Amino acid sequence: MSFVSDSVPASPGTPPLAPFLPDLPEPTRRRWLRWLVLAQVLFVLGVAASGYATGAWGRTIWLRTTPVDPRDLLYGDYVTLAYTISQVPGHLWRGAQPARRNQAAYVLLQPGSDGTCSAVGIYPEKPAPTPTQAVLRGSVQQVWRRSLTLRYGLERYYVPEGSGKKLERHPRLQVQVRIAPWGQARITQVVPDSAAHE
Repeated sequence: MSFVSDSVPASPGTPPLAPFLPDLPEPTRRRWLRWLVLAQVLFVLGVAASGYATGAWGRTIWLRTTPVDPRDLLYGDYVTLAYTISQVPGHLWRGAQPARRNQAAYVLLQPGSDGTCSAVGIYPEKPAPTPTQAVLRGSVQQVWRRSLTLRYGLERYYVPEGSGKKLERHPRLQVQVRIAPWGQARITQVVPDSAAHE
């Protein structure tokens, strides 16, 4: 592989760099750099604001789960969560065509008598829930003969270092999730099953 710099002429057949790296005057370069930094700052602020808005205005639901895995060496302690709504019966699929891998799936959730939600329908497009129901967006990971494996992007929950093992000692957990009106979801709390809703 050869590298081309300003001091080395490009070899025959090598496309000129001018269209990609224009030789801009210094004031223009600084202006572009400021815009680039501003765009990055706005992106970070947008992500933070979106998370805050989800926590502030999102609808709260409780899901039942079990812990799977303990530790990520790069980012500290986390708990991998296996939700009861991650493996759902195939007859809940409401699409006109059979479900496909990596397809979007909108899970219609209905709270039970204990306050935790269970899946009552899976749709390829967002359905209209009743006032007591909620919709959680996921994706189809596996299609089995009689069931579907779904993923929600909520399967990993980071905790303060050293506290992941405490959660893992409990065979069942409940997860509090907030779902924003625009569909974004985030975990706000993970507690032992016996301590939920207290």
